[in-house]
Amino acid sequence: MVNNTTSQNSLIKDQVQNMLVKPLQAASVMLGSGAKIFDSAAPVKIPRLDSSGSVGFVGEGEEIPDTYTASFSEISLMPSDRKSIKAITRVTNELVRQSATGVVSTLQTRLVEDVRHELDNALLNGTGADKTITGLFNQPGTQTIPFDLSDPDTFLDAMALATAAEVNPTHWMLNAEDFFQLRKKKDNNGRYLIQETLQEGVRYTLFGVPVIVSNKITQGKGALLDMKEVAIVRDTNPQITILTEAYATTDETGIRVVTRYDLGLIRPSGVIILDASGAGA
Repeated sequence: MVNNTTSQNSLIKDQVQNMLVKPLQAASVMLGSGAKIFDSAAPVKIPRLDSSGSVGFVGEGEEIPDTYTASFSEISLMPSDRKSIKAITRVTNELVRQSATGVVSTLQTRLVEDVRHELDNALLNGTGADKTITGLFNQPGTQTIPFDLSDPDTFLDAMALATAAEVNPTHWMLNAEDFFQLRKKKDNNGRYLIQETLQEGVRYTLFGVPVIVSNKITQGKGALLDMKEVAIVRDTNPQITILTEAYATTDETGIRVVTRYDLGLIRPSGVIILDASGAGA
């Protein structure tokens, strides 16, 4: 087969499309931590039970009351005007012709890292401004408590709130610098508060709950949550477009990646936000 740019274009498209989604999910803090992911390019409505009535005991032959009520609402995600994450990378046609395997490896690293960086920042800290994602730390309806690294009881208070909301938390989320400040702290017996396990690599737990560490989380903030309460909508099949003419004057091929995500909370009250700006208030 003649190894030219025409034959390589379809090869690159197939390879990039196959390699983007799974590596991105593994690399992303939010996508790889157990959130519920829904694949949809259309608007998604997720029902949410807000409240329910009470039930009682009924004797044999007695009339069963029909007064039980339940109140529902819904989360609306991925509106049609939700903005996309977009990126273009360029490679020379000589490189395309001579080393298809090398191109794939290079593109995978570049595309996954660039998209992951922007996506995690949006999923964690997005404000929702200008039709973008509203991130975890700006979602409405969450519970907030003061975050004081000098007082480990802060984290027990967060766990108490989660328990009161009948949530079994699966993760802490902490900024890296805050995490290592906390990592130094010991109990009265000289044992570190944060424990580490070698199962599936080095993993850390705080009061028995696994810790996610990310520099994308703002210093002085943290979260305690059940990741199954986080709903992420992923636009089905990120669009990969090969640009053969746009960079013709430099004999390069462009690869454009366009994908969309959105985030919402199934039970906002079960997400506990720790915020240092409220400490000592």
